Amino acid sequence: MVSRVRARRSGFTLIELLVVIAIIAILIGLLLPAVQKVREAAARMKCSNNLKQLAIAVHSYHDAQGRFPYNGDPVANAGCCTSATARQWSWIARILPYIEQGNLFTQGGMGNSPEPVQDTSNATILNFIKVVIPTLRCPSDLSPETRNNTANWAAVPMGTTSYKGVSGGNWAWGNYPFTPTGGSNNGLDLGNGIFWRSDYGRKLRMENIADGTSNTLMIGEDISSMNIHNAWCYSNTSNGTCAIPLNLGSAPLTAPSGVDVTAGNWPNVYSFRALHTGGANFALADGSVRFVSANIDIVVYRNAASYAGGEVTGLN
Repeated sequence: MVSRVRARRSGFTLIELLVVIAIIAILIGLLLPAVQKVREAAARMKCSNNLKQLAIAVHSYHDAQGRFPYNGDPVANAGCCTSATARQWSWIARILPYIEQGNLFTQGGMGNSPEPVQDTSNATILNFIKVVIPTLRCPSDLSPETRNNTANWAAVPMGTTSYKGVSGGNWAWGNYPFTPTGGSNNGLDLGNGIFWRSDYGRKLRMENIADGTSNTLMIGEDISSMNIHNAWCYSNTSNGTCAIPLNLGSAPLTAPSGVDVTAGNWPNVYSFRALHTGGANFALADGSVRFVSANIDIVVYRNAASYAGGEVTGLN
């Protein structure tokens, strides 16, 4: 009788497989934070580049027009709130040709004199205001690209922006009012910063930045999902105040008890915030971009937001 020798099967035991799986899981756990840090660093750099482009565009507009771009309607002498007969366009809408959006500027009629009225029954205007502009989107901001801003407009889609003009450090509403010595607290229509919602008549020039262009915040970040006053086209949704602490309501700076930071509560959220770790990017009046810590002292933050306050403190 011929004996049969059974061939021995080679392979992994269950314990060996479990050990391998555990090692892979540990490696993935170690790798993911590093990957996330790299992705966030890339997003923060892209965001910084976007702000740099906007700052250059503001300077280019200033060189061409002899003044900073402005918010509001110089014909009707108004900055808020919109109606079918108003031209309350934002500073962003007015710099479109300088951020490679010349065709959009022309299609929206912004090159006309006077500019078109904000009539939401006009298909041209509706198509204009809902356009999503890549330069205005921070990669870390995952908010919807458009929103129906019912605060001042009819319920129509409007393109959102991750970047807004700095209105200053003065404020009269909510939990963080601040009145500068000898100044106004109306940070909406009489801000002490470079942009506010009805600054059409001020005709601000670079030489008016008495506190120094390298010490003055000009454009900062915001998250539209946390602030309904956020759309690039309109004077009342393209600016924010530094009277309110940076990143209020955005991790890791949670709002103190009793401070309402829901997206529609403008007295407490008409400000700046970002999803970058530890702070937000800002463009300064000299065109440079700086990362500002969410832990910045509120006095320093407010002082840096004014352009001619005469404060001694600076961002450094």
